[in-house]
Amino acid sequence: EEAQRWAQGIGLQQLQADWNLHSLQNLTNATSVLSISYHYLAGIPPLRKKFLTVGLCSIKRKKGNYLLETLRSIFDQSTREELNEMVAVVHLADPDQEWNAQVVAHIAKRFAHQILLGRLLVIHAPHEYYPSLEGLKQNFNDAKDRVKFRSKQNVDYAYLMNFAANLSTYYLMIEDDVHCAKNFFSAIRRVLESQKGSYWVTLEFSKLGYIGKLYHSSDLPQLSRFLLLFYQEMPCDWLLGHFRLLLTQREVIRFKPSLFQHIGLYSSFQGSANKLKDEDFEEDPAALPDNPPADMVTDIASFENYSPNKAYSNTEEYFWGKAPSAGNSFTIVFKQPARVLRIQIQTGSEKHHEDYLQAGHVELGTQKKSDGKGCNMYTSIGLFEKGNFNRQGLENTTASAPECIRIVITQDQSEWLIIRSISIWTKPSP
Repeated sequence: EEAQRWAQGIGLQQLQADWNLHSLQNLTNATSVLSISYHYLAGIPPLRKKFLTVGLCSIKRKKGNYLLETLRSIFDQSTREELNEMVAVVHLADPDQEWNAQVVAHIAKRFAHQILLGRLLVIHAPHEYYPSLEGLKQNFNDAKDRVKFRSKQNVDYAYLMNFAANLSTYYLMIEDDVHCAKNFFSAIRRVLESQKGSYWVTLEFSKLGYIGKLYHSSDLPQLSRFLLLFYQEMPCDWLLGHFRLLLTQREVIRFKPSLFQHIGLYSSFQGSANKLKDEDFEEDPAALPDNPPADMVTDIASFENYSPNKAYSNTEEYFWGKAPSAGNSFTIVFKQPARVLRIQIQTGSEKHHEDYLQAGHVELGTQKKSDGKGCNMYTSIGLFEKGNFNRQGLENTTASAPECIRIVITQDQSEWLIIRSISIWTKPSP
């Protein structure tokens, strides 16, 4: 009860800021946040910058409401250490203030501990900051009510992202009807480690809608303005694809297995049935490989932009090399020594059945060379079988922690070589 009274007191507070309502369309400074007086319905911003913000919008649904279940999943599927580096922000974007107040009361009662610890924040952007939702373009032959719904949703997301821009280093967008995989935070952090040095705008951890999309928080002011500028043109997930392309990330970078599953049975638009599921969802991503930061070194000529690093990214992309010869190799050179537990390598693809490794073996390497292009000592750990390699229990194979993993081709082949994925599991440092 004390926590509820505290949360209600916070809900009465409102950030004050000078803001000209007529300047909404003045979006020239894309690097700074929009000056909006948000209503704080529960909680206050964290005192220090976190690693990750998990953001979601919620409105009143005609059928079903999954917000509390989604929040429970965020907190239950995370450890205390993970939660200390994370903040969840809910934008209650419904114009019905009575409904908003009821939802806040439920949240405050159910998640008082997380609110008090600064892990959960509930906000509302007042209606007067919204552009007109009448007389909108009816693109794609959408009905007027559908256009109004998706246009408002774009603005809802824009104001949520604008608010979250300075809370953390990274921002993850989910929806209010999802189930999270166990330790999704750590799985995302491992992926970010593997992506160091590469350029990306959006990383995707679910293939559905606007679920599991990760951004640099520094891009959020620009992204929120983009959504506001084109709010009536198309649905938000379409706009986000254009935003990614405009910032020159040409390909979708999506990771498997998915970390978030859609649980809603009814859409937030008119309560229509919506039973979409992500077949790639994995409840416990502990099965996900670590793939510690590494450089790829190979003497196999790459085809077009199918570069070696794509085999190591755990995305749907892959390395495609021209016909290899006996003695060619493909080496993963770790930035730091790693205690390798398991290695899985898959070659070939469904579209190119013949482009698999016909003969080769895998080696663990130690004593990294001074030029960083390989190791001086190698120990063979097994052969490829039908183009695939999978070995576990490798922790005691070498006297010191390996610094390289090398694929060695042992037979000339006329077919080209696709290395579809390289997955490495490591033992955490003590």
